[in-house]
Amino acid sequence: MTEIITKIFFLIAVIDPLGSVPVYLEATKQFDKRHKKKIAVRASLVAFGILLFFIVIGQLILEGMQVSLNAFQISGGVILFLFALTMIFGEGKPNSEKHQIQDYKHVTIFPVAIPSIASPGAIMAVVLMTDNNLFSISQQAVTTVLVLLVVGLTCLLLLAATKVQEKIGEYGISVISKIMGLILAAYAIQSILSGLRDFFVVLK
Repeated sequence: MTEIITKIFFLIAVIDPLGSVPVYLEATKQFDKRHKKKIAVRASLVAFGILLFFIVIGQLILEGMQVSLNAFQISGGVILFLFALTMIFGEGKPNSEKHQIQDYKHVTIFPVAIPSIASPGAIMAVVLMTDNNLFSISQQAVTTVLVLLVVGLTCLLLLAATKVQEKIGEYGISVISKIMGLILAAYAIQSILSGLRDFFVVLK
């Protein structure tokens, strides 16, 4: 049970549901309520589909390229750490992704589904959390369900985005996003250390 709770908190940190709220509000400001709801649901489904694709196929691609588990852990940790630094020291997920909106008629896929919900950090995280060499099929299935739950939570927050932003404010959302970045940075360092430890054990 503790492991499941830990995974949920980590997925919330890496997907950052609250951070998607300002992005969604900016992206859908020209639409009526009915279309806004459609965009929220469709973007969440697309994002989950992308994450599911990498859960199933991501490791096969890496193994086909003959990337070792240790190398993947270290490189994945470095990428997650850099992603976490942008959350902590950068202008923040909401602002950076709002600036990428160029076509308000096609916002479901970009930037709401990608990179707001299914971010590069989230994609790397789900691949690490479902590694065939470390986790059984049942554990990977549980992780997949947890990903679905967090994306579902994100969808609910998007549907209630206006009220959420009124209650917390964009500044509050930015602060929470930076806290999520700290949690993600800690996980990334742990992944790097584990990869280095296992690498030197193999050398011995």
